[in-house]
Amino acid sequence: MDTSRRIRISLLSLWLFSFLVLGRLFYWQILKTDELASAAAKQHLDVLEIPAQRGQFFASDNFPFVTNQEVYLLYVSLSEIGKDFESVAQELAPILVDEQMNDLVKTATASGITAEEVQELIKIKEEEIKQQFLRQDVSWLPIQHKISREAKEKIEAMRIGGLGFEREQKRTYPEGTASAHLMGFVGSDVNGKPKGYFGLEGFYDLELQGHPGYLKREKDASGKPILLGISQREDKRDGRSLLTSLDRTLQFIVENRLKQALAKYGAISGSVLIIDPGNGAVLAMVSLPTYDPSIYSEFDEKIFLNPAVASSYEPGSTFKVLIMAAAVNEGVIGPETQCTSCGGPVEIAGYTINTWNNQYYPNSTATDILVHSDNLGMVFVGRQLGIKKLHAYLKKFGLGQLTGIDLQEEDTVSLRLEKEWREIDLATASFGQGIAVTPIQMLRAVSVIANGGKLVKPFIVKGVIDQGKTTMIEPEMGKTVLKGSTAKTLTEMMVAAVERGEAKWTKPTGFLVAGKTGTAQIPVAGHYDRDKTIASFIGFAPAQQPRFAMLVTLREPTSSPWGSETAAPLWFDIAKELFTYYGISPTK
Repeated sequence: MDTSRRIRISLLSLWLFSFLVLGRLFYWQILKTDELASAAAKQHLDVLEIPAQRGQFFASDNFPFVTNQEVYLLYVSLSEIGKDFESVAQELAPILVDEQMNDLVKTATASGITAEEVQELIKIKEEEIKQQFLRQDVSWLPIQHKISREAKEKIEAMRIGGLGFEREQKRTYPEGTASAHLMGFVGSDVNGKPKGYFGLEGFYDLELQGHPGYLKREKDASGKPILLGISQREDKRDGRSLLTSLDRTLQFIVENRLKQALAKYGAISGSVLIIDPGNGAVLAMVSLPTYDPSIYSEFDEKIFLNPAVASSYEPGSTFKVLIMAAAVNEGVIGPETQCTSCGGPVEIAGYTINTWNNQYYPNSTATDILVHSDNLGMVFVGRQLGIKKLHAYLKKFGLGQLTGIDLQEEDTVSLRLEKEWREIDLATASFGQGIAVTPIQMLRAVSVIANGGKLVKPFIVKGVIDQGKTTMIEPEMGKTVLKGSTAKTLTEMMVAAVERGEAKWTKPTGFLVAGKTGTAQIPVAGHYDRDKTIASFIGFAPAQQPRFAMLVTLREPTSSPWGSETAAPLWFDIAKELFTYYGISPTK
Protein backbone atom coordinates (compact mmCIF):
# COMPACT_ATOMS: atom_id res chain seq x y z
CA MET A 1 0.00 0.00 0.00
CA ASP A 2 1.54 3.32 -1.05
CA THR A 3 1.97 6.24 1.32
CA SER A 4 -0.75 8.45 -0.22
CA ARG A 5 -3.35 5.71 0.15
CA ARG A 6 -2.42 5.19 3.81
CA ILE A 7 -2.78 8.91 4.40
CA ARG A 8 -6.25 8.96 2.77
CA ILE A 9 -7.39 6.01 4.91
CA SER A 10 -6.03 7.66 8.05
CA LEU A 11 -7.77 10.93 7.23
CA LEU A 12 -11.05 9.11 6.49
CA SER A 13 -10.81 7.20 9.78
CA LEU A 14 -10.08 10.44 11.66
CA TRP A 15 -13.02 12.11 9.94
CA LEU A 16 -15.38 9.25 10.81
CA PHE A 17 -14.16 9.22 14.42
CA SER A 18 -14.63 12.99 14.70
CA PHE A 19 -18.12 12.69 13.21
CA LEU A 20 -19.08 10.00 15.76
CA VAL A 21 -17.71 12.10 18.64
CA LEU A 22 -19.59 15.20 17.46
CA GLY A 23 -22.76 13.15 16.97
CA ARG A 24 -22.51 11.77 20.49
CA LEU A 25 -21.87 15.25 21.90
CA PHE A 26 -24.89 16.55 20.00
CA TYR A 27 -26.99 13.71 21.45
CA TRP A 28 -25.99 14.38 25.08
CA GLN A 29 -25.75 18.17 24.96
CA ILE A 30 -28.72 18.97 22.70
CA LEU A 31 -31.18 16.11 22.51
CA LYS A 32 -30.80 14.89 26.10
CA THR A 33 -30.10 18.22 27.78
CA ASP A 34 -33.50 18.52 29.50
CA GLU A 35 -33.42 14.94 30.73
CA LEU A 36 -29.88 15.28 32.08
CA ALA A 37 -30.69 18.61 33.73
CA SER A 38 -33.70 17.01 35.38
CA ALA A 39 -31.63 14.06 36.59
CA ALA A 40 -28.96 16.40 37.94
CA ALA A 41 -31.58 18.46 39.76
CA LYS A 42 -32.98 15.34 41.38
CA GLN A 43 -29.49 14.42 42.60
CA HIS A 44 -28.85 17.71 44.39
CA LEU A 45 -32.36 19.12 44.99
CA ASP A 46 -35.27 17.90 47.13
CA VAL A 47 -38.61 19.00 45.70
CA LEU A 48 -41.93 18.99 47.55
CA GLU A 49 -44.97 19.67 45.38
CA ILE A 50 -47.63 22.09 46.66
CA PRO A 51 -50.96 21.15 45.00
CA ALA A 52 -52.94 23.91 43.33
CA GLN A 53 -56.52 24.47 44.41
CA ARG A 54 -58.93 22.95 41.92
CA GLY A 55 -61.47 25.31 40.39
CA GLN A 56 -65.00 25.36 41.77
CA PHE A 57 -68.46 25.16 40.15
CA PHE A 58 -71.07 27.81 40.83
CA ALA A 59 -74.80 27.85 40.12
CA SER A 60 -76.30 30.75 38.17
CA ASP A 61 -76.87 32.59 41.49
CA ASN A 62 -73.16 32.16 42.41
CA PHE A 63 -73.90 29.55 45.09
CA PRO A 64 -71.25 26.78 45.00
CA PHE A 65 -72.31 23.49 43.47
CA VAL A 66 -68.85 22.01 44.00
CA THR A 67 -66.26 23.57 46.25
CA ASN A 68 -63.11 22.70 48.16
CA GLN A 69 -62.76 21.96 51.84
CA GLU A 70 -59.43 23.10 53.25
CA VAL A 71 -57.32 20.12 54.30
CA TYR A 72 -53.58 19.73 54.79
CA LEU A 73 -50.53 17.82 53.69
CA LEU A 74 -48.43 16.72 56.66
CA TYR A 75 -44.73 16.52 55.78
CA VAL A 76 -41.48 16.07 57.69
CA SER A 77 -38.02 17.56 57.37
CA LEU A 78 -35.93 14.49 58.15
CA SER A 79 -32.88 16.52 59.11
CA GLU A 80 -34.90 18.31 61.81
CA ILE A 81 -36.92 15.44 63.21
CA GLY A 82 -34.02 14.18 65.31
CA LYS A 83 -33.16 10.64 66.37
CA ASP A 84 -36.22 10.15 68.59
CA PHE A 85 -38.41 9.39 65.58
CA GLU A 86 -39.94 6.28 67.18
CA SER A 87 -41.78 8.30 69.84
CA VAL A 88 -42.90 10.75 67.12
CA ALA A 89 -44.34 7.85 65.12
CA GLN A 90 -46.17 6.61 68.23
CA GLU A 91 -47.76 10.02 68.78
CA LEU A 92 -48.75 10.56 65.15
CA ALA A 93 -50.19 7.12 64.37
CA PRO A 94 -53.42 7.34 66.47
CA ILE A 95 -54.31 10.76 65.02
CA LEU A 96 -53.73 9.68 61.43
CA VAL A 97 -55.65 6.42 61.87
CA ASP A 98 -58.50 8.40 63.41
CA GLU A 99 -58.57 10.45 60.20
CA GLN A 100 -58.82 7.27 58.14
CA MET A 101 -61.58 5.96 60.38
CA ASN A 102 -63.61 9.13 59.86
CA ASP A 103 -63.45 8.56 56.09
CA LEU A 104 -64.52 4.94 56.57
CA VAL A 105 -67.53 6.02 58.59
CA LYS A 106 -68.53 8.41 55.79
CA THR A 107 -68.41 5.58 53.28
CA ALA A 108 -70.40 3.29 55.58
CA THR A 109 -67.69 0.64 55.57
CA ALA A 110 -66.54 1.02 59.17
CA SER A 111 -69.41 -0.89 60.73
CA GLY A 112 -68.22 -3.96 62.56
CA ILE A 113 -64.61 -2.81 63.09
CA THR A 114 -63.60 -3.75 66.63
CA ALA A 115 -61.38 -1.88 69.07
CA GLU A 116 -58.73 -4.59 68.63
CA GLU A 117 -58.77 -4.03 64.87
CA VAL A 118 -58.38 -0.29 65.37
CA GLN A 119 -55.30 -0.90 67.56
CA GLU A 120 -53.88 -3.13 64.86
CA LEU A 121 -54.37 -0.33 62.31
CA ILE A 122 -52.51 2.05 64.62
CA LYS A 123 -49.57 -0.35 64.89
CA ILE A 124 -49.43 -0.68 61.09
CA LYS A 125 -49.52 3.09 60.65
CA GLU A 126 -46.82 3.56 63.29
CA GLU A 127 -44.54 1.14 61.44
CA GLU A 128 -45.20 2.91 58.13
CA ILE A 129 -44.17 6.26 59.65
CA LYS A 130 -40.99 4.77 61.14
CA GLN A 131 -39.98 3.35 57.78
CA GLN A 132 -40.51 6.75 56.17
CA PHE A 133 -38.31 8.43 58.83
CA LEU A 134 -35.49 6.01 58.03
CA ARG A 135 -35.17 7.13 54.42
CA GLN A 136 -31.81 8.75 53.59
CA ASP A 137 -32.37 9.76 49.96
CA VAL A 138 -34.58 12.80 50.64
CA SER A 139 -34.70 15.64 53.12
CA TRP A 140 -38.45 16.38 52.89
CA LEU A 141 -41.04 13.65 52.93
CA PRO A 142 -44.86 13.74 52.75
CA ILE A 143 -46.43 11.75 55.61
CA GLN A 144 -50.16 11.98 54.85
CA HIS A 145 -52.35 13.96 52.47
CA LYS A 146 -55.72 15.58 53.12
CA ILE A 147 -55.78 15.61 56.90
CA SER A 148 -58.43 17.77 58.58
CA ARG A 149 -57.96 21.06 60.42
CA GLU A 150 -58.75 19.25 63.68
CA ALA A 151 -55.98 16.72 63.11
CA LYS A 152 -53.59 19.50 62.12
CA GLU A 153 -54.28 21.37 65.35
CA LYS A 154 -53.74 18.22 67.44
CA ILE A 155 -50.37 17.62 65.78
CA GLU A 156 -49.32 21.27 66.15
CA ALA A 157 -50.14 21.08 69.86
CA MET A 158 -47.48 18.36 70.22
CA ARG A 159 -44.80 20.91 69.23
CA ILE A 160 -42.73 18.36 67.34
CA GLY A 161 -39.84 19.98 65.45
CA GLY A 162 -39.45 19.05 61.80
CA LEU A 163 -43.15 18.62 61.01
CA GLY A 164 -44.82 21.02 58.61
CA PHE A 165 -48.10 21.55 56.78
CA GLU A 166 -49.19 22.76 53.36
CA ARG A 167 -52.75 23.58 52.39
CA GLU A 168 -54.54 21.12 50.10
CA GLN A 169 -58.18 20.76 49.18
CA LYS A 170 -60.80 18.05 49.24
CA ARG A 171 -63.81 18.14 46.92
CA THR A 172 -67.13 18.80 48.66
CA TYR A 173 -70.64 18.84 47.24
CA PRO A 174 -73.02 21.22 49.05
CA GLU A 175 -75.93 20.13 46.84
CA GLY A 176 -75.36 16.43 47.52
CA THR A 177 -76.31 13.90 44.84
CA ALA A 178 -78.80 15.99 42.83
CA SER A 179 -76.19 17.12 40.31
CA ALA A 180 -73.76 14.21 40.45
CA HIS A 181 -74.24 13.29 36.78
CA LEU A 182 -73.62 16.89 35.80
CA MET A 183 -70.59 17.49 37.99
CA GLY A 184 -68.71 14.17 37.79
CA PHE A 185 -66.02 13.52 40.39
CA VAL A 186 -62.30 13.83 41.06
CA GLY A 187 -60.25 10.63 41.22
CA SER A 188 -56.60 9.89 40.49
CA ASP A 189 -54.73 9.27 37.26
CA VAL A 190 -52.14 6.52 36.71
CA ASN A 191 -49.55 8.64 38.52
CA GLY A 192 -51.75 9.28 41.53
CA LYS A 193 -52.43 12.89 40.54
CA PRO A 194 -55.96 14.34 40.92
CA LYS A 195 -57.99 14.03 37.72
CA GLY A 196 -61.59 14.81 36.83
CA TYR A 197 -63.84 12.11 35.46
CA PHE A 198 -67.24 12.43 33.78
CA GLY A 199 -69.49 15.48 33.63
CA LEU A 200 -67.96 18.92 34.01
CA GLU A 201 -65.05 17.59 36.07
CA GLY A 202 -63.92 15.50 33.13
CA PHE A 203 -64.74 17.95 30.34
CA TYR A 204 -62.97 20.92 31.96
CA ASP A 205 -60.25 18.98 33.79
CA LEU A 206 -57.32 21.00 32.38
CA GLU A 207 -59.02 24.32 33.15
CA LEU A 208 -59.79 23.21 36.70
CA GLN A 209 -56.40 21.73 37.58
CA GLY A 210 -54.24 24.84 37.80
CA HIS A 211 -50.47 24.50 38.24
CA PRO A 212 -48.82 23.18 41.42
CA GLY A 213 -46.15 25.06 43.33
CA TYR A 214 -42.89 23.65 44.72
CA LEU A 215 -40.59 23.82 47.73
CA LYS A 216 -36.97 23.17 46.71
CA ARG A 217 -33.94 22.62 48.94
CA GLU A 218 -30.36 21.77 47.92
CA LYS A 219 -28.88 18.57 49.40
CA ASP A 220 -25.42 17.00 49.55
CA ALA A 221 -24.33 13.63 48.17
CA SER A 222 -25.66 11.81 51.25
CA GLY A 223 -29.11 13.39 50.88
CA LYS A 224 -28.76 15.81 53.80
CA PRO A 225 -29.79 19.45 53.33
CA ILE A 226 -27.05 22.04 52.76
CA LEU A 227 -27.69 24.79 55.30
CA LEU A 228 -26.41 27.57 53.06
CA GLY A 229 -27.59 25.92 49.84
CA ILE A 230 -30.48 26.78 47.55
CA SER A 231 -33.87 27.00 49.26
CA GLN A 232 -36.71 28.40 47.21
CA ARG A 233 -40.47 28.36 46.87
CA GLU A 234 -42.45 28.47 43.62
CA ASP A 235 -46.02 29.60 44.20
CA LYS A 236 -48.92 27.54 42.88
CA ARG A 237 -51.53 28.87 40.44
CA ASP A 238 -55.03 27.76 41.32
CA GLY A 239 -57.36 26.37 38.69
CA ARG A 240 -60.13 28.35 37.02
CA SER A 241 -63.66 28.14 38.43
CA LEU A 242 -66.81 27.72 36.36
CA LEU A 243 -70.05 29.70 36.47
CA THR A 244 -72.90 27.49 35.25
CA SER A 245 -76.37 28.17 33.86
CA LEU A 246 -77.89 25.73 36.38
CA ASP A 247 -80.66 26.92 38.67
CA ARG A 248 -80.42 25.35 42.15
CA THR A 249 -84.12 25.79 42.78
CA LEU A 250 -85.02 23.95 39.57
CA GLN A 251 -82.56 21.17 40.37
CA PHE A 252 -84.21 20.75 43.77
CA ILE A 253 -87.74 20.76 42.32
CA VAL A 254 -86.83 18.29 39.58
CA GLU A 255 -85.01 15.86 41.84
CA ASN A 256 -87.87 15.71 44.35
CA ARG A 257 -90.57 15.35 41.70
CA LEU A 258 -88.61 12.69 39.83
CA LYS A 259 -88.05 10.66 43.01
CA GLN A 260 -91.78 10.76 43.73
CA ALA A 261 -92.62 9.77 40.15
CA LEU A 262 -90.29 6.76 40.13
CA ALA A 263 -92.00 5.48 43.26
CA LYS A 264 -95.51 6.33 42.06
CA TYR A 265 -95.21 4.84 38.58
CA GLY A 266 -92.82 2.00 39.42
CA ALA A 267 -90.20 3.06 36.87
CA ILE A 268 -86.65 1.73 37.18
CA SER A 269 -85.06 5.04 36.15
CA GLY A 270 -85.87 8.44 34.79
CA SER A 271 -84.47 11.73 33.52
CA VAL A 272 -85.68 15.31 33.39
CA LEU A 273 -83.97 17.96 31.25
CA ILE A 274 -84.89 21.64 31.22
CA ILE A 275 -83.21 24.16 28.91
CA ASP A 276 -83.75 27.71 27.75
CA PRO A 277 -84.77 27.02 24.13
CA GLY A 278 -83.68 30.49 23.08
CA ASN A 279 -79.97 29.97 23.70
CA GLY A 280 -79.46 26.33 24.79
CA ALA A 281 -78.59 27.05 28.43
CA VAL A 282 -79.22 24.00 30.62
CA LEU A 283 -81.35 25.13 33.57
CA ALA A 284 -81.74 21.72 35.23
CA MET A 285 -80.77 18.14 34.46
CA VAL A 286 -81.43 15.24 36.82
CA SER A 287 -81.22 11.50 36.22
CA LEU A 288 -82.12 8.85 38.80
CA PRO A 289 -80.80 6.62 40.20
CA THR A 290 -77.67 8.62 40.91
CA TYR A 291 -74.55 8.39 43.08
CA ASP A 292 -72.63 10.33 45.70
CA PRO A 293 -69.53 11.89 44.07
CA SER A 294 -67.79 12.29 47.44
CA ILE A 295 -67.70 8.48 47.83
CA TYR A 296 -67.86 7.48 44.16
CA SER A 297 -65.75 4.36 44.73
CA GLU A 298 -68.68 2.82 46.63
CA PHE A 299 -70.81 2.73 43.45
CA ASP A 300 -70.90 0.61 40.30
CA GLU A 301 -69.03 2.46 37.56
CA LYS A 302 -71.94 1.98 35.14
CA ILE A 303 -73.93 4.60 37.04
CA PHE A 304 -71.34 7.33 36.35
CA LEU A 305 -72.56 7.87 32.78
CA ASN A 306 -75.18 10.61 32.48
CA PRO A 307 -78.21 9.03 30.72
CA ALA A 308 -79.35 12.44 29.50
CA VAL A 309 -76.36 12.69 27.15
CA ALA A 310 -74.86 9.21 26.96
CA SER A 311 -77.84 6.83 26.62
CA SER A 312 -79.90 6.50 23.45
CA TYR A 313 -83.52 5.45 23.18
CA GLU A 314 -86.29 5.28 20.58
CA PRO A 315 -88.33 8.45 21.10
CA GLY A 316 -91.68 7.12 19.95
CA SER A 317 -94.48 9.61 19.35
CA THR A 318 -92.58 12.66 20.60
CA PHE A 319 -90.60 12.32 17.35
CA LYS A 320 -93.75 13.02 15.30
CA VAL A 321 -93.46 16.78 15.83
CA LEU A 322 -90.07 16.81 14.07
CA ILE A 323 -91.32 14.91 11.01
CA MET A 324 -94.44 17.09 10.90
CA ALA A 325 -92.25 20.21 11.13
CA ALA A 326 -90.11 19.05 8.22
CA ALA A 327 -93.18 18.34 6.06
CA VAL A 328 -94.77 21.72 6.85
CA ASN A 329 -91.47 23.50 6.20
CA GLU A 330 -91.20 21.83 2.80
CA GLY A 331 -94.78 22.79 1.97
CA VAL A 332 -95.90 19.22 1.26
CA ILE A 333 -98.63 19.45 3.92
CA GLY A 334 -100.34 22.09 6.04
CA PRO A 335 -102.25 21.93 9.33
CA GLU A 336 -105.52 21.24 7.48
CA THR A 337 -104.16 18.75 4.95
CA GLN A 338 -106.31 15.62 5.06
CA CYS A 339 -104.86 12.13 5.37
CA THR A 340 -106.04 9.88 2.53
CA SER A 341 -104.81 6.62 4.10
CA CYS A 342 -105.93 6.82 7.72
CA GLY A 343 -109.02 4.62 7.49
CA GLY A 344 -107.35 1.35 8.48
CA PRO A 345 -104.09 -0.60 8.81
CA VAL A 346 -101.43 -0.14 6.13
CA GLU A 347 -99.27 -2.90 4.62
CA ILE A 348 -95.66 -1.99 3.80
CA ALA A 349 -93.10 -4.56 2.63
CA GLY A 350 -94.84 -7.38 4.45
CA TYR A 351 -95.35 -5.40 7.68
CA THR A 352 -98.74 -4.26 8.99
CA ILE A 353 -98.84 -0.85 10.66
CA ASN A 354 -101.70 -0.05 13.05
CA THR A 355 -102.59 2.84 15.31
CA TRP A 356 -101.45 2.56 18.93
CA ASN A 357 -105.04 2.03 20.18
CA ASN A 358 -106.52 0.33 17.08
CA GLN A 359 -108.78 3.31 16.46
CA TYR A 360 -108.80 4.88 13.01
CA TYR A 361 -109.64 8.41 11.88
CA PRO A 362 -110.40 8.66 8.14
CA ASN A 363 -109.68 12.03 6.53
CA SER A 364 -107.88 13.36 9.63
CA THR A 365 -106.17 16.72 9.26
CA ALA A 366 -102.46 17.03 10.00
CA THR A 367 -103.35 18.68 13.32
CA ASP A 368 -105.68 15.79 14.15
CA ILE A 369 -102.83 13.38 13.42
CA LEU A 370 -100.80 14.94 16.24
CA VAL A 371 -103.83 15.16 18.54
CA HIS A 372 -104.62 11.46 18.09
CA SER A 373 -100.93 10.51 17.85
CA ASP A 374 -101.91 8.61 14.75
CA ASN A 375 -99.16 6.32 13.42
CA LEU A 376 -100.95 5.86 10.08
CA GLY A 377 -101.28 9.60 9.72
CA MET A 378 -97.54 9.97 10.29
CA VAL A 379 -96.82 7.32 7.64
CA PHE A 380 -98.89 9.49 5.28
CA VAL A 381 -96.86 12.57 6.29
CA GLY A 382 -93.57 10.69 5.90
CA ARG A 383 -94.51 9.56 2.41
CA GLN A 384 -95.31 13.14 1.39
CA LEU A 385 -91.87 14.14 2.58
CA GLY A 386 -89.92 11.21 1.11
CA ILE A 387 -86.74 9.49 2.25
CA LYS A 388 -84.32 12.06 0.83
CA LYS A 389 -85.89 15.08 2.51
CA LEU A 390 -86.72 13.26 5.75
CA HIS A 391 -83.11 12.09 6.09
CA ALA A 392 -81.83 15.60 5.32
CA TYR A 393 -84.02 17.11 8.04
CA LEU A 394 -82.89 14.57 10.62
CA LYS A 395 -79.36 15.84 10.05
CA LYS A 396 -80.50 19.46 10.14
CA PHE A 397 -82.11 18.80 13.54
CA GLY A 398 -78.71 17.55 14.75
CA LEU A 399 -79.63 13.88 15.10
CA GLY A 400 -76.85 11.34 14.72
CA GLN A 401 -74.35 14.03 15.79
CA LEU A 402 -72.95 15.15 19.10
CA THR A 403 -74.64 18.30 20.34
CA GLY A 404 -71.34 19.59 21.73
CA ILE A 405 -72.69 20.00 25.24
CA ASP A 406 -69.87 20.43 27.75
CA LEU A 407 -70.15 17.04 29.47
CA GLN A 408 -67.35 14.53 29.01
CA GLU A 409 -69.39 11.41 28.29
CA GLU A 410 -71.73 12.65 25.56
CA ASP A 411 -72.37 9.93 22.98
CA THR A 412 -74.56 9.41 19.95
CA VAL A 413 -75.87 6.78 17.57
CA SER A 414 -75.01 7.57 13.97
CA LEU A 415 -77.74 7.93 11.37
CA ARG A 416 -77.77 5.26 8.70
CA LEU A 417 -76.78 6.47 5.27
CA GLU A 418 -79.66 7.67 3.11
CA LYS A 419 -79.02 4.94 0.53
CA GLU A 420 -79.61 2.28 3.19
CA TRP A 421 -83.15 3.46 3.98
CA ARG A 422 -86.14 1.48 2.72
CA GLU A 423 -89.82 2.35 2.57
CA ILE A 424 -90.48 0.58 5.87
CA ASP A 425 -87.71 2.65 7.51
CA LEU A 426 -89.38 5.83 6.27
CA ALA A 427 -92.69 4.65 7.74
CA THR A 428 -91.43 3.63 11.19
CA ALA A 429 -89.14 6.66 11.57
CA SER A 430 -92.18 8.86 10.91
CA PHE A 431 -93.65 7.79 14.24
CA GLY A 432 -90.36 7.48 16.16
CA GLN A 433 -89.42 3.81 15.90
CA GLY A 434 -86.31 2.31 14.38
CA ILE A 435 -84.33 5.47 15.14
CA ALA A 436 -82.31 6.30 18.26
CA VAL A 437 -81.64 9.64 19.94
CA THR A 438 -80.26 10.85 23.24
CA PRO A 439 -82.51 12.95 25.47
CA ILE A 440 -80.36 16.05 24.94
CA GLN A 441 -80.55 15.60 21.14
CA MET A 442 -84.32 15.29 21.29
CA LEU A 443 -84.81 18.36 23.48
CA ARG A 444 -82.43 20.39 21.34
CA ALA A 445 -84.35 19.43 18.18
CA VAL A 446 -87.76 20.40 19.62
CA SER A 447 -86.24 23.68 20.84
CA VAL A 448 -85.90 24.59 17.16
CA ILE A 449 -89.69 24.85 17.07
CA ALA A 450 -89.78 26.74 20.37
CA ASN A 451 -87.26 29.43 19.40
CA GLY A 452 -88.53 30.18 15.90
CA GLY A 453 -86.34 27.89 13.82
CA LYS A 454 -82.71 28.00 15.09
CA LEU A 455 -80.61 24.99 16.16
CA VAL A 456 -78.89 25.99 19.41
CA LYS A 457 -75.88 24.39 21.07
CA PRO A 458 -76.75 23.25 24.60
CA PHE A 459 -74.30 24.31 27.30
CA ILE A 460 -73.84 24.31 31.06
CA VAL A 461 -70.88 26.62 31.67
CA LYS A 462 -71.64 30.26 30.87
CA GLY A 463 -68.58 31.89 32.43
CA VAL A 464 -65.00 31.20 33.53
CA ILE A 465 -63.65 32.74 36.75
CA ASP A 466 -59.89 33.28 36.85
CA GLN A 467 -58.24 35.14 39.74
CA GLY A 468 -61.51 36.85 40.63
CA LYS A 469 -62.35 37.97 37.09
CA THR A 470 -65.31 36.42 35.28
CA THR A 471 -65.24 36.03 31.51
CA MET A 472 -68.67 35.26 30.06
CA ILE A 473 -69.05 32.79 27.18
CA GLU A 474 -71.37 33.71 24.32
CA PRO A 475 -73.96 31.03 23.42
CA GLU A 476 -73.51 29.44 20.00
CA MET A 477 -76.49 29.77 17.68
CA GLY A 478 -76.49 27.28 14.85
CA LYS A 479 -78.06 27.29 11.41
CA THR A 480 -81.69 28.02 10.65
CA VAL A 481 -83.61 24.76 10.32
CA LEU A 482 -87.21 25.96 10.06
CA LYS A 483 -88.91 29.08 8.79
CA GLY A 484 -90.43 31.28 11.46
CA SER A 485 -93.88 30.61 10.03
CA THR A 486 -93.30 26.85 10.26
CA ALA A 487 -92.23 27.11 13.90
CA LYS A 488 -95.38 29.12 14.66
CA THR A 489 -97.60 26.60 12.88
CA LEU A 490 -96.06 23.63 14.69
CA THR A 491 -96.39 25.42 18.01
CA GLU A 492 -100.13 25.82 17.39
CA MET A 493 -100.42 22.15 16.38
CA MET A 494 -98.55 21.06 19.53
CA VAL A 495 -100.82 23.24 21.67
CA ALA A 496 -103.79 21.43 20.08
CA ALA A 497 -102.13 18.09 20.89
CA VAL A 498 -101.98 19.11 24.56
CA GLU A 499 -105.48 20.66 24.68
CA ARG A 500 -107.24 17.79 22.90
CA GLY A 501 -104.88 14.84 23.24
CA GLU A 502 -104.63 11.90 25.64
CA ALA A 503 -102.83 13.95 28.33
CA LYS A 504 -105.32 16.84 28.42
CA TRP A 505 -106.60 15.69 31.82
CA THR A 506 -103.30 16.50 33.51
CA LYS A 507 -102.47 19.96 32.10
CA PRO A 508 -102.91 23.04 34.34
CA THR A 509 -105.91 25.18 33.47
CA GLY A 510 -105.28 28.49 31.77
CA PHE A 511 -101.72 27.88 30.53
CA LEU A 512 -100.83 27.37 26.87
CA VAL A 513 -98.37 24.52 26.59
CA ALA A 514 -96.96 23.08 23.36
CA GLY A 515 -96.16 19.43 23.84
CA LYS A 516 -96.37 15.81 22.78
CA THR A 517 -96.53 12.48 24.59
CA GLY A 518 -94.43 9.48 23.64
CA THR A 519 -94.53 5.75 24.38
CA ALA A 520 -91.82 3.64 22.82
CA GLN A 521 -91.31 -0.09 23.13
CA ILE A 522 -87.80 -1.18 24.06
CA PRO A 523 -85.91 -3.19 21.42
CA VAL A 524 -84.47 -6.42 22.84
CA ALA A 525 -82.49 -9.01 20.83
CA GLY A 526 -83.91 -7.98 17.46
CA HIS A 527 -87.52 -7.49 18.52
CA TYR A 528 -89.61 -5.19 20.69
CA ASP A 529 -90.47 -6.18 24.25
CA ARG A 530 -94.27 -6.23 24.55
CA ASP A 531 -94.33 -5.18 28.19
CA LYS A 532 -91.46 -2.73 28.64
CA THR A 533 -91.66 0.85 27.44
CA ILE A 534 -89.99 4.22 27.73
CA ALA A 535 -92.65 6.80 28.50
CA SER A 536 -91.93 10.42 27.68
CA PHE A 537 -93.36 13.90 27.30
CA ILE A 538 -91.68 16.82 25.59
CA GLY A 539 -92.80 20.39 25.34
CA PHE A 540 -92.26 24.07 26.03
CA ALA A 541 -94.14 26.86 27.79
CA PRO A 542 -95.60 29.39 27.65
CA ALA A 543 -96.23 28.30 24.09
CA GLN A 544 -95.98 31.73 22.42
CA GLN A 545 -93.02 33.05 24.44
CA PRO A 546 -91.26 29.99 25.89
CA ARG A 547 -89.33 30.37 29.15
CA PHE A 548 -88.33 26.73 29.20
CA ALA A 549 -88.34 23.53 27.16
CA MET A 550 -88.49 20.25 29.06
CA LEU A 551 -88.21 16.53 28.36
CA VAL A 552 -89.28 13.85 30.82
CA THR A 553 -88.44 10.18 30.26
CA LEU A 554 -89.40 7.24 32.49
CA ARG A 555 -87.95 3.81 31.81
CA GLU A 556 -90.20 0.78 32.26
CA PRO A 557 -93.03 2.28 34.33
CA THR A 558 -95.20 -0.51 35.76
CA SER A 559 -98.33 1.41 36.79
CA SER A 560 -99.02 2.16 33.12
CA PRO A 561 -96.89 1.85 29.99
CA TRP A 562 -98.29 5.04 28.45
CA GLY A 563 -96.53 8.40 28.42
CA SER A 564 -99.88 10.16 28.78
CA GLU A 565 -100.42 8.46 32.17
CA THR A 566 -96.91 8.66 33.62
CA ALA A 567 -94.44 11.05 31.95
CA ALA A 568 -97.05 13.70 31.10
CA PRO A 569 -98.35 14.10 34.68
CA LEU A 570 -94.76 14.42 35.90
CA TRP A 571 -94.02 17.04 33.21
CA PHE A 572 -97.02 19.11 34.24
CA ASP A 573 -96.32 18.71 37.96
CA ILE A 574 -92.90 20.25 37.40
CA ALA A 575 -94.28 22.87 34.99
CA LYS A 576 -96.81 24.07 37.59
CA GLU A 577 -93.95 24.80 39.98
CA LEU A 578 -92.00 26.55 37.23
CA PHE A 579 -94.98 28.78 36.42
CA THR A 580 -95.04 29.87 40.06
CA TYR A 581 -91.26 30.21 40.27
CA TYR A 582 -91.04 32.35 37.12
CA GLY A 583 -94.17 34.32 37.97
CA ILE A 584 -95.96 33.18 34.81
CA SER A 585 -99.69 33.90 34.90
CA PRO A 586 -102.43 31.99 33.06
CA THR A 587 -103.19 33.38 29.60
CA LYS A 588 -106.79 32.23 29.34
